[in-house]
Amino acid sequence: MMTFISLDEAIGFLHNKKAIVFPTETVYGLGADATSDIAIAEIYRLKNRPSFNPLIVHFYSIEQAQLYVEFSDLALKLSTLFWPGPLTLILPLKSDSPISKLASAGLQTLGVRIPNHPIALELLKKINLPLAAPSANVSGKISPTKAAHVHASFGDNAPNILEGGTSVVGLESTILDLSGPTPTLLRPGFVSFETLKEYMPNLSIGCSTDKIDAPLIAPGQLKSHYAPNHKIRLNATEIKDNEVLLAFGPHPLATKGYIYNLSEKGDLVEAASHFFEALHILDALESTGIAVMPIPNEGLGRAINDRLSRAAAI
Repeated sequence: MMTFISLDEAIGFLHNKKAIVFPTETVYGLGADATSDIAIAEIYRLKNRPSFNPLIVHFYSIEQAQLYVEFSDLALKLSTLFWPGPLTLILPLKSDSPISKLASAGLQTLGVRIPNHPIALELLKKINLPLAAPSANVSGKISPTKAAHVHASFGDNAPNILEGGTSVVGLESTILDLSGPTPTLLRPGFVSFETLKEYMPNLSIGCSTDKIDAPLIAPGQLKSHYAPNHKIRLNATEIKDNEVLLAFGPHPLATKGYIYNLSEKGDLVEAASHFFEALHILDALESTGIAVMPIPNEGLGRAINDRLSRAAAI
């Protein structure tokens, strides 16, 4: 049974170092006080998340974020352009920053953003604390874009939920590392590589890892992630026996089996907003696997293909 809470109740839980679920424009987050080791440990426990995987910390204003991390001129320009919104910046922690070392996985950098959701912003402003908030699901599984997905992932152990409708973006934030000499895209998202490259011609693309001894500096870098229970088969041109199909655009495969089309007109923004919902629906069906049609690897398609490749890597 899902337990919904009010904004005031959410603030009370957070002040008492408890984790709660709250909505953002990307996916639902499992949030807790980013300055408290006890609260952050609760996030890792609930998610069964490896402690070497750092968390993104959410703020309500650039001025608040500047109290905790160092902003370069480029970071200030990009945050002014894209915040509130689905862009996370990896920035150096201030030497006296009170952010829990568990939240940063012991690193001297931190992923920060301002979410573009009215409930999230009201929560952040009223509590006046930075909130660490990974996606509100068991680690490695499908991310939640509505409250029902949170309950499906955690079951009876689901944390208290501050409900806020369906996430409109539907994919986790773009992650851009600005902590080194070269800006690096670590996770594609709604703010595309092509868009960011207009401001940073030297923008590079980072790589994934499954090695514990190779420090992660941001979420979403593990090769296996966002995984449904059913096996995913990418770039499908046919549906095999007892498979269901994740389709994109006009297609010739709508002749047998169950099909979920991310966007019949081939719109990548629409496809992204439906992506995790589609995986939840298809994963609940009786089948042996999910066949996925090719999706253009450009613009927002990069982000969708990134999630698909990690979901298939089991």
